[in-house]
Amino acid sequence: MKTPGNQIRTRPIFFMAPFALVMSALIFSHCAEPDDSRELTALQEKALEFTAPLPEDAFEDGMERCEERIELGKMLFFEPRLSKSGLISCNPCHNMSTFGVDQLPVSVGHMWQKGPRNAPTVLNAALHNSQFWDGREPDVESQAIMPILDELEMAATEEHVLAVLGSMPEYVDRFQRAFPDEEEPMVYENVGVAIGAFERILLTHNSPFDNFLLGDADALSDKEKQGLQVFMDVGCQSCHGGTALGGGAFAVFETPAERESGESDLGRFDITGNELHRHSFKVPSLLNIVQTYPYLHDGSVWCLSETVDIVARDMLNEELTEEENAQIVAFLHTLTGEIPAYALEKPVLPASTPETPRPRFD
Repeated sequence: MKTPGNQIRTRPIFFMAPFALVMSALIFSHCAEPDDSRELTALQEKALEFTAPLPEDAFEDGMERCEERIELGKMLFFEPRLSKSGLISCNPCHNMSTFGVDQLPVSVGHMWQKGPRNAPTVLNAALHNSQFWDGREPDVESQAIMPILDELEMAATEEHVLAVLGSMPEYVDRFQRAFPDEEEPMVYENVGVAIGAFERILLTHNSPFDNFLLGDADALSDKEKQGLQVFMDVGCQSCHGGTALGGGAFAVFETPAERESGESDLGRFDITGNELHRHSFKVPSLLNIVQTYPYLHDGSVWCLSETVDIVARDMLNEELTEEENAQIVAFLHTLTGEIPAYALEKPVLPASTPETPRPRFD
């Protein structure tokens, strides 16, 4: 169903208040704190009202940080034999070398099938309140096992995955070490638990903005500070709040390409059936946004400055000047952090055995 463009501008719907976004971002353990020895500027204090420095990791209170589980999860993240074809792992769509995305409008899966939406970055995703554009999964552990079974993506079955892993003694041993208290550790759910443990350390620290929040007022240039001020004055933080600058709210949005074609993704409505959720999508994180093109849920816009104008106009009813746009884009550049070195070191995977299921291309 096509919705007139001005309806989006006059009827943005947000499903979580900015205050709740910030509070939800602070539930993770090992949160970094601003340097108390430095006197914060007014701009730093204002920024800290809607966001916070990145925590050390995204393990929530009560969660165990198990290094054996993280290492197993990393291996499974890069393991193509989990897929029906033996070609596709999590990494092609969430490529560690390109900031957790594949830089395609939509991803290519089993037998060259295309998915319906742009693949979000896996970096910092564990900080989000829900997963997928439509928020259908609550956390990275439950999200991780869904693409493996999706016919468009990895096209496997639970039986296939467990047969692959159970055929290699190293995996059997690693599951036992990663889940030492479980009598039968190699179950499909634990595939997601392990991958989720790996994803919970995929936080991109040391961005200029993170350092700015931690107390270094000189981490941003004058133009970047002006961009942060415009970002706040326009109201961008009303959606892009919390530690991940997004990932905690839903908003009604149709892309220009959808409005032009008259064919729009129903978004969260397909999950809930709630009319308020028609064409609503999770607000994406802005962390590393310069690197995670193309943009919007259909991957239809490649230019960041164009995306800024679209979102300002359609969601905030704001027509940015060329200077304001450039300032915001300059600020967005400061959100690029460092990919964890550990994540960039690809694991050596165990060799297949005669019992390992062979690739299938049907």
